[in-house]
Order: sequence, then structure tokens, then C-alpha cells
Amino acid sequence: MSVRELVVLGTASQVPTRHRNHNGYLLRWDGEGILFDPGEGTQRQMLRAGVAAHDLNRICVTHFHGDHSLGLAGVIQRINLDRVPHEITAHYPRSGQRFFDRLRYATAYRETVGITEAPVAADGPLARTGGYTLEARKLSHPVESYGYRIVEPDGRRMLPERLAAHGIKGPDVGRIQREGRLGAVSLEDVSETRRGQRFAFVMDTRLCDGVYALAEGCDLLVIESTFLDEDEELAVEHGHLTAGQAARVARDAGVRHLVLTHFSQRYTDPDEFERQARAAGYEGELTVAHDLLRVPVPKRR
Repeated sequence: MSVRELVVLGTASQVPTRHRNHNGYLLRWDGEGILFDPGEGTQRQMLRAGVAAHDLNRICVTHFHGDHSLGLAGVIQRINLDRVPHEITAHYPRSGQRFFDRLRYATAYRETVGITEAPVAADGPLARTGGYTLEARKLSHPVESYGYRIVEPDGRRMLPERLAAHGIKGPDVGRIQREGRLGAVSLEDVSETRRGQRFAFVMDTRLCDGVYALAEGCDLLVIESTFLDEDEELAVEHGHLTAGQAARVARDAGVRHLVLTHFSQRYTDPDEFERQARAAGYEGELTVAHDLLRVPVPKRR
């Protein structure tokens, strides 16, 4: 059975705390695993969450600040130690190639696995598979940063009442799905568009066009909310979002499930992030992330 869920490995901004590890997020998308922003300690958090190196197919790094990338060295070496049997692709800003190289070869180890380097240099599609398209959009941060978005192709939903009206049943249902037509009846006559699911991952950034483009129509949006609204000036200065800003983006973009994360250690009450997000007018499903949380992608509409 296919599984689509987010496994939260770490939620801290800048420095880990007693209760929050550095960033790290695994998206399980059917048979694939996409690891986003492995900060320091990600390898151990994977162990605690029951995530194996064999589960990884892609690594996506938004930018090369330590809380989003220092775990790369350990994760890559674990991939090689465990002799993962499939190739793994790494996406990251091309401007940070020197940092990726240093992290990939931070210490001596035996390379046993092919890691394909696919750096990001502009907005647009990065990869297309049978199950999704991976896209990137540039964000606004003191160092170059990209957010990522996964879009599933639209499909067709069969409508039993229309099938019955045309006398189509049994093996003929599969035939019209495969061939697009059965006699005078077209697939469009007995089905409707089933909108593909959408997921976006937005880390360190000010408000910018890229944030809105990534969030548009998402079923699940993972977005940083480093600061509370009273510290908006600090957020803008350092290239971050507040809880209210993130929630307004989600509200305006029609996001179904909003996951807030990447919290500054200055705050001790995580519930305040939810209060401010609700005050900003977001009415969908809302999660204030904590380490080792699992969040399912909402079921199709």
C-alpha cells in the first residue's frame, strides 16, 4: 500500500535545544523517500524515527546554513556504509557547490553508492518521475536559498453512475481507462479529473514571490515560522517568517494542511505559534511541529 507522510526529524532554528534537534524532514511518497535539510544529528534522529538509509532516494537542501546541512556528512557516509542498492540524487543551490563538496568528503570513508549531484541554479522543474514532478523556487535569505515543491500529475476518477448509465462494467472499466474509449463512449464521459496532490517545503526566507508560488494549492505545506509576530522586524532583518506571515501565505494559497516549524530557541510556548496562525485567519488543518512527529498527506479531495 502506498504511503504519503512527512516524518519530522528536527525542528530547531540555528541551534538545537534540549527538546528540538536541528532540522531534518523525510517525505515518504509512495515508494520513495525524500530527505529535506539534514541538519546536525539527522542520522541519529533517523534511527529514532525508524528511517533507514535504504529509505532515501533524494536529498534536497534549501541552503547551506549549518542547521540545514551539517548532517549531510553523516547521512552520506551512512548511505555508503549500508551499501544502499539504488542511486541517490542530491539537489542543492549550485552557488553552494563548495560546501556540498566539503560535506560529502568531510572525512575518509569508502564510497559504495552512486550519488548523483543535481544542483539548482534557477526556478523550474528538477526531476520528473511517474509519480511526481519536483520543482524549485528561489527564496529570499542572506545566502541563496531554494524551496521545493512536489506535484503529482492529475488523473481520472471513475464515476460509477455514469459507467452504469453506459452499461460499462467488469473488465471493460479497465479497458476504457487504458484505451481512453470504448466504442462511442470516451473516458471523459464516465470520469472526472482527479487533481494530483501537492506538497511544498519552504525554509529560511522573507516573504517573496517564491513563497507564494510554492504554497499555491498545496495539500501539505511545511513552512518555517522562526519568529512570532511581535518580532517581525527581526524576521525581516534575518530573512525569516513569522507565524502570522506563514499562516497568511497558507490562507491565501488555499493550503489544506499547514505545518509550522523551524522555531527560534527564544520562545518557550509552542502553542503561541498556533494562536497567532489562527489569528491570521488560517482555518485549515494546522500542526505546530515537534521532533519525531508523523504527518500524513491529506487524502485526495
